[in-house]
Amino acid sequence: MTVHGLNPDTAAPPETVTDVRLRDAREGMGPLLSAAQGALDRLYHAVGGTGCCVLLTDRNGVAVDRRGAVADDAMFHAWRLWPGAVWSEASEGTNGIGTCLAEKRAVTIHRDQHFHTRNIGLSCIDAPVFDHRGELAGALDVSSAKGDITEGFMGLIFAAVQDAARAIEAQAFREAFPQARIMLAPSGDGSALLALDRDDLVIGATRAARAAFGITDERIDGALPASEILHGEAPGADFAEAERGAIRRALASADGNVSAAARNLGVSRATLYRKMEKLGVV
Repeated sequence: MTVHGLNPDTAAPPETVTDVRLRDAREGMGPLLSAAQGALDRLYHAVGGTGCCVLLTDRNGVAVDRRGAVADDAMFHAWRLWPGAVWSEASEGTNGIGTCLAEKRAVTIHRDQHFHTRNIGLSCIDAPVFDHRGELAGALDVSSAKGDITEGFMGLIFAAVQDAARAIEAQAFREAFPQARIMLAPSGDGSALLALDRDDLVIGATRAARAAFGITDERIDGALPASEILHGEAPGADFAEAERGAIRRALASADGNVSAAARNLGVSRATLYRKMEKLGVV
Protein backbone atom coordinates (compact mmCIF):
# COMPACT_ATOMS: atom_id res chain seq x y z
CA MET A 1 0.00 0.00 0.00
CA THR A 2 2.76 2.43 0.92
CA VAL A 3 5.40 1.53 -1.65
CA HIS A 4 3.28 0.62 -4.67
CA GLY A 5 0.01 2.42 -3.91
CA LEU A 6 -2.03 -0.78 -4.17
CA ASN A 7 -5.51 -1.34 -2.77
CA PRO A 8 -5.98 -4.86 -1.32
CA ASP A 9 -9.70 -4.79 -2.13
CA THR A 10 -9.40 -3.92 -5.80
CA ALA A 11 -11.53 -6.05 -8.07
CA ALA A 12 -9.40 -5.42 -11.16
CA PRO A 13 -7.66 -8.59 -12.37
CA PRO A 14 -3.86 -8.83 -12.69
CA GLU A 15 -2.32 -6.91 -15.57
CA THR A 16 -1.88 -8.85 -18.80
CA VAL A 17 0.73 -7.72 -21.31
CA THR A 18 0.25 -7.49 -25.05
CA ASP A 19 1.29 -10.29 -27.37
CA VAL A 20 4.25 -8.18 -28.49
CA ARG A 21 5.47 -7.64 -24.94
CA LEU A 22 4.97 -11.33 -24.14
CA ARG A 23 7.09 -12.24 -27.15
CA ASP A 24 9.75 -9.78 -25.96
CA ALA A 25 9.65 -11.31 -22.48
CA ARG A 26 10.15 -14.79 -23.90
CA GLU A 27 13.00 -13.64 -26.11
CA GLY A 28 14.53 -11.87 -23.11
CA MET A 29 14.78 -15.20 -21.31
CA GLY A 30 17.16 -16.32 -24.05
CA PRO A 31 18.30 -19.96 -24.10
CA LEU A 32 17.11 -20.45 -20.51
CA LEU A 33 13.51 -20.76 -21.67
CA SER A 34 14.44 -23.60 -24.00
CA ALA A 35 16.60 -25.23 -21.31
CA ALA A 36 13.63 -25.17 -18.91
CA GLN A 37 11.28 -27.29 -21.02
CA GLY A 38 12.25 -30.70 -19.68
CA ALA A 39 12.15 -29.58 -16.04
CA LEU A 40 8.75 -27.93 -16.55
CA ASP A 41 7.38 -31.15 -18.01
CA ARG A 42 8.75 -33.25 -15.15
CA LEU A 43 7.46 -30.88 -12.49
CA TYR A 44 3.99 -30.79 -14.01
CA HIS A 45 3.98 -34.58 -14.27
CA ALA A 46 4.66 -34.69 -10.52
CA VAL A 47 2.05 -32.14 -9.40
CA GLY A 48 -0.45 -31.71 -12.25
CA GLY A 49 -2.70 -34.52 -11.12
CA THR A 50 -3.37 -32.73 -7.83
CA GLY A 51 -5.04 -29.72 -9.41
CA CYS A 52 -1.92 -27.56 -9.66
CA CYS A 53 -0.52 -25.62 -12.59
CA VAL A 54 3.10 -24.73 -13.30
CA LEU A 55 4.29 -21.31 -14.44
CA LEU A 56 7.67 -19.92 -15.45
CA THR A 57 8.08 -16.14 -15.34
CA ASP A 58 10.78 -13.69 -16.33
CA ARG A 59 12.56 -11.46 -13.82
CA ASN A 60 9.75 -8.90 -14.06
CA GLY A 61 7.06 -11.38 -13.06
CA VAL A 62 5.62 -11.82 -16.56
CA ALA A 63 4.49 -15.43 -17.04
CA VAL A 64 6.20 -16.77 -20.18
CA ASP A 65 5.39 -20.49 -20.09
CA ARG A 66 2.83 -22.76 -18.44
CA ARG A 67 1.82 -26.34 -17.82
CA GLY A 68 -1.70 -27.29 -16.75
CA ALA A 69 -4.53 -29.75 -17.26
CA VAL A 70 -6.98 -28.86 -20.03
CA ALA A 71 -9.85 -29.47 -17.62
CA ASP A 72 -8.47 -26.76 -15.31
CA ASP A 73 -7.62 -24.21 -18.00
CA ALA A 74 -10.73 -22.08 -17.62
CA MET A 75 -10.27 -21.82 -13.86
CA PHE A 76 -6.59 -20.90 -14.01
CA HIS A 77 -7.18 -18.48 -16.88
CA ALA A 78 -9.75 -16.72 -14.70
CA TRP A 79 -7.12 -16.48 -11.96
CA ARG A 80 -4.70 -15.07 -14.59
CA LEU A 81 -2.25 -17.91 -13.95
CA TRP A 82 -1.54 -17.74 -17.65
CA PRO A 83 1.18 -16.58 -20.05
CA GLY A 84 1.24 -12.79 -20.28
CA ALA A 85 -0.06 -12.12 -16.77
CA VAL A 86 2.11 -9.88 -14.57
CA TRP A 87 2.68 -11.15 -11.03
CA SER A 88 5.31 -8.72 -9.77
CA GLU A 89 4.96 -7.28 -6.26
CA ALA A 90 4.55 -3.84 -7.82
CA SER A 91 1.42 -5.12 -9.58
CA GLU A 92 0.04 -7.70 -7.15
CA GLY A 93 1.61 -7.01 -3.77
CA THR A 94 2.57 -10.07 -1.75
CA ASN A 95 2.20 -13.17 -3.91
CA GLY A 96 4.28 -16.25 -4.60
CA ILE A 97 5.91 -15.09 -7.81
CA GLY A 98 6.39 -11.43 -6.94
CA THR A 99 7.70 -12.01 -3.43
CA CYS A 100 10.02 -14.76 -4.65
CA LEU A 101 11.50 -12.35 -7.20
CA ALA A 102 11.72 -9.47 -4.73
CA GLU A 103 13.51 -11.54 -2.08
CA LYS A 104 15.41 -13.86 -4.47
CA ARG A 105 14.50 -16.91 -2.38
CA ALA A 106 12.00 -19.74 -2.39
CA VAL A 107 8.69 -18.85 -0.74
CA THR A 108 5.25 -20.25 -0.03
CA ILE A 109 2.33 -17.81 -0.02
CA HIS A 110 -0.76 -19.59 1.25
CA ARG A 111 -4.28 -18.26 0.70
CA ASP A 112 -4.85 -15.20 2.94
CA GLN A 113 -1.12 -14.37 2.99
CA HIS A 114 -1.73 -12.82 -0.43
CA PHE A 115 -2.04 -9.04 -0.46
CA HIS A 116 -5.02 -8.78 -2.78
CA THR A 117 -8.29 -10.13 -1.40
CA ARG A 118 -9.15 -11.60 -4.80
CA ASN A 119 -6.05 -13.85 -4.60
CA ILE A 120 -6.68 -15.43 -1.19
CA GLY A 121 -8.08 -18.58 -2.78
CA LEU A 122 -4.61 -19.45 -4.10
CA SER A 123 -1.72 -21.36 -2.59
CA CYS A 124 1.57 -20.62 -4.40
CA ILE A 125 5.01 -22.21 -4.06
CA ASP A 126 7.89 -20.50 -5.85
CA ALA A 127 11.63 -20.69 -6.34
CA PRO A 128 13.89 -18.17 -8.10
CA VAL A 129 15.75 -19.19 -11.26
CA PHE A 130 19.18 -17.74 -11.94
CA ASP A 131 20.98 -17.61 -15.28
CA HIS A 132 24.46 -18.91 -16.14
CA ARG A 133 26.05 -15.75 -14.71
CA GLY A 134 24.20 -16.01 -11.41
CA GLU A 135 21.77 -13.20 -12.25
CA LEU A 136 18.06 -13.45 -11.45
CA ALA A 137 16.26 -14.68 -14.57
CA GLY A 138 12.76 -15.47 -13.31
CA ALA A 139 10.63 -17.55 -10.99
CA LEU A 140 9.24 -21.06 -11.12
CA ASP A 141 5.74 -21.31 -9.68
CA VAL A 142 3.32 -24.05 -8.71
CA SER A 143 -0.13 -22.75 -7.81
CA SER A 144 -3.29 -24.42 -6.56
CA ALA A 145 -6.80 -23.11 -6.04
CA LYS A 146 -7.86 -26.15 -4.00
CA GLY A 147 -9.11 -25.25 -0.56
CA ASP A 148 -8.13 -28.59 0.97
CA ILE A 149 -4.42 -28.53 0.13
CA THR A 150 -2.51 -29.51 3.28
CA GLU A 151 0.62 -27.99 4.77
CA GLY A 152 2.41 -31.32 4.45
CA PHE A 153 1.61 -31.59 0.77
CA MET A 154 2.73 -28.02 0.21
CA GLY A 155 6.04 -28.96 1.80
CA LEU A 156 6.50 -31.73 -0.74
CA ILE A 157 5.72 -29.33 -3.58
CA PHE A 158 8.14 -26.80 -2.10
CA ALA A 159 10.99 -29.31 -2.37
CA ALA A 160 9.96 -30.34 -5.90
CA VAL A 161 9.87 -26.71 -7.09
CA GLN A 162 13.34 -26.01 -5.72
CA ASP A 163 14.72 -29.16 -7.34
CA ALA A 164 13.17 -28.19 -10.67
CA ALA A 165 14.59 -24.66 -10.47
CA ARG A 166 18.08 -26.07 -9.86
CA ALA A 167 17.62 -28.47 -12.78
CA ILE A 168 16.72 -25.56 -15.07
CA GLU A 169 19.77 -23.62 -13.92
CA ALA A 170 22.08 -26.60 -14.43
CA GLN A 171 20.77 -27.31 -17.93
CA ALA A 172 21.00 -23.65 -18.93
CA PHE A 173 24.54 -23.48 -17.51
CA ARG A 174 25.70 -26.50 -19.50
CA GLU A 175 24.16 -25.11 -22.68
CA ALA A 176 25.84 -21.73 -22.10
CA PHE A 177 29.29 -23.39 -22.09
CA PRO A 178 29.01 -26.19 -24.67
CA GLN A 179 32.77 -26.57 -25.18
CA ALA A 180 33.70 -26.41 -21.50
CA ARG A 181 34.21 -29.15 -18.94
CA ILE A 182 31.48 -28.84 -16.29
CA MET A 183 32.36 -29.92 -12.79
CA LEU A 184 30.56 -29.98 -9.46
CA ALA A 185 32.43 -27.89 -6.92
CA PRO A 186 32.83 -29.46 -3.44
CA SER A 187 30.64 -26.96 -1.60
CA GLY A 188 27.92 -29.23 -0.26
CA ASP A 189 25.48 -27.61 -2.72
CA GLY A 190 24.58 -29.72 -5.72
CA SER A 191 24.01 -26.59 -7.81
CA ALA A 192 27.55 -25.24 -7.40
CA LEU A 193 28.85 -25.82 -10.92
CA LEU A 194 32.03 -24.58 -12.58
CA ALA A 195 32.79 -24.37 -16.30
CA LEU A 196 36.47 -24.94 -17.08
CA ASP A 197 38.37 -24.36 -20.31
CA ARG A 198 41.14 -26.58 -21.68
CA ASP A 199 43.64 -24.87 -19.37
CA ASP A 200 41.45 -25.53 -16.30
CA LEU A 201 40.66 -21.85 -15.95
CA VAL A 202 37.20 -21.02 -14.64
CA ILE A 203 35.14 -19.46 -17.42
CA GLY A 204 31.75 -19.75 -15.74
CA ALA A 205 30.17 -20.36 -12.34
CA THR A 206 26.61 -20.76 -11.12
CA ARG A 207 25.17 -18.51 -8.45
CA ALA A 208 25.75 -21.20 -5.81
CA ALA A 209 29.40 -21.60 -6.83
CA ARG A 210 29.92 -17.84 -6.86
CA ALA A 211 28.52 -17.56 -3.34
CA ALA A 212 30.50 -20.53 -2.03
CA PHE A 213 33.89 -19.46 -3.42
CA GLY A 214 33.63 -15.70 -3.80
CA ILE A 215 33.74 -15.92 -7.59
CA THR A 216 33.03 -12.69 -9.46
CA ASP A 217 33.03 -11.74 -13.12
CA GLU A 218 36.20 -9.77 -12.45
CA ARG A 219 38.00 -12.85 -11.11
CA ILE A 220 36.83 -14.91 -14.07
CA ASP A 221 37.93 -12.22 -16.56
CA GLY A 222 41.31 -12.06 -14.82
CA ALA A 223 42.02 -15.79 -15.49
CA LEU A 224 40.98 -17.82 -12.44
CA PRO A 225 42.61 -21.27 -12.11
CA ALA A 226 40.30 -24.01 -10.90
CA SER A 227 43.01 -25.10 -8.47
CA GLU A 228 42.67 -21.75 -6.69
CA ILE A 229 38.99 -22.45 -6.08
CA LEU A 230 39.73 -26.03 -5.05
CA HIS A 231 42.44 -25.02 -2.58
CA GLY A 232 45.34 -26.25 -4.67
CA GLU A 233 43.69 -29.43 -5.87
CA ALA A 234 43.01 -29.44 -9.57
CA PRO A 235 39.98 -31.45 -10.74
CA GLY A 236 40.49 -35.12 -11.35
CA ALA A 237 42.49 -37.79 -9.58
CA ASP A 238 46.21 -36.91 -9.34
CA PHE A 239 45.55 -34.14 -11.82
CA ALA A 240 48.19 -31.80 -10.44
CA GLU A 241 50.90 -34.44 -10.61
CA ALA A 242 49.91 -35.43 -14.13
CA GLU A 243 49.89 -31.81 -15.23
CA ARG A 244 53.25 -31.18 -13.64
CA GLY A 245 54.70 -34.14 -15.50
CA ALA A 246 53.23 -32.99 -18.82
CA ILE A 247 54.74 -29.53 -18.40
CA ARG A 248 58.17 -30.93 -17.52
CA ARG A 249 58.13 -33.22 -20.55
CA ALA A 250 57.12 -30.35 -22.82
CA LEU A 251 59.89 -28.17 -21.44
CA ALA A 252 62.42 -30.95 -21.85
CA SER A 253 61.37 -31.53 -25.46
CA ALA A 254 61.71 -27.80 -26.14
CA ASP A 255 65.15 -27.58 -24.45
CA GLY A 256 63.68 -25.34 -21.77
CA ASN A 257 62.12 -22.86 -24.20
CA VAL A 258 58.90 -21.81 -22.51
CA SER A 259 57.32 -20.33 -25.66
CA ALA A 260 57.97 -23.51 -27.64
CA ALA A 261 56.69 -25.68 -24.79
CA ALA A 262 53.51 -23.58 -24.58
CA ARG A 263 52.91 -24.03 -28.31
CA ASN A 264 53.39 -27.79 -27.99
CA LEU A 265 50.91 -27.92 -25.11
CA GLY A 266 48.39 -25.77 -26.95
CA VAL A 267 48.31 -23.03 -24.31
CA SER A 268 49.49 -19.45 -24.17
CA ARG A 269 52.91 -18.53 -22.80
CA ALA A 270 51.26 -16.59 -19.95
CA THR A 271 49.09 -19.59 -19.06
CA LEU A 272 52.12 -21.88 -18.98
CA TYR A 273 54.06 -19.51 -16.73
CA ARG A 274 51.09 -19.32 -14.37
CA LYS A 275 50.78 -23.10 -14.25
CA MET A 276 54.53 -23.49 -13.71
CA GLU A 277 54.37 -21.11 -10.76
CA LYS A 278 51.31 -22.82 -9.29
CA LEU A 279 52.80 -26.32 -9.68
CA GLY A 280 56.31 -25.40 -8.61
CA VAL A 281 57.91 -26.22 -11.96
CA VAL A 282 61.28 -24.48 -12.36
